[in-house]
Amino acid sequence: MSQKTPLQSVQCFGRKKTAVAIAHCKTGSGLIKLNGTPLELVRPEILRFKAFEPILIIGRQRLKNLDIRLRVRGGGHVAQIYAIRQAIAKAVVAYYQKYVDEQSKQQIKDALLSYDRTLLVADPRRMEPKKFGGDGARARFQKSYR
Repeated sequence: MSQKTPLQSVQCFGRKKTAVAIAHCKTGSGLIKLNGTPLELVRPEILRFKAFEPILIIGRQRLKNLDIRLRVRGGGHVAQIYAIRQAIAKAVVAYYQKYVDEQSKQQIKDALLSYDRTLLVADPRRMEPKKFGGDGARARFQKSYR
């Protein structure tokens, strides 16, 4: 029987509004897949660069021995993209903290935070529920005296 090395993997999630992306990051060959398809095929194309931001900031060199599998549910197109980019960033930082050294993890974390804080910290804003007496959460129907 051949001796198997233990699988080095971490799971992280990213959130934006009601969209949740789960990233499973493990030792591999540099694959990044979203719901089973390559990240290069993300739709809409305009937001594709947004999904690649954490990869471009961290650098392909650091990701060449990692496989990242992403699953995303809920929300709209934009919220899903923001959840994906947060999940990727958090997963890579967690992997480096657990299996690589603390110094390189800190370098990655500092680079991500200096670019955009939402890559590592979730945005707590949620939609306010609609109330009676108007069309939305705060808007009221026009008042008339006559």
